[in-house]
Amino acid sequence: MTTVAVPVEQLLYRPEEAAVALRIGRSMVYEEIRLGRLQTVRIGRRRLVPPEYIAQYVELLKREAQATA
Repeated sequence: MTTVAVPVEQLLYRPEEAAVALRIGRSMVYEEIRLGRLQTVRIGRRRLVPPEYIAQYVELLKREAQATA
C-alpha cells in the first residue's frame, strides 16, 4: 500500500516566511510588526504570523492605496 503525502496548510509563518509571501524584505516585516500594522502571535519567545493576519495586512495596504488615489 502506498501513502501519498497530502500538502498541509501552513498555519503559522515565521517573519522570514511572511516576508517571502508578501514579497517584501525581512526588515520591512519586522518594521511593520513594530508599528503594529502586521499582527503576530507569540509562542514562547517566537513571534509567528497566522495567514489571516497576512491577509488583514494586505487589506490594510489596499485601503491605504485607495485613500491616496
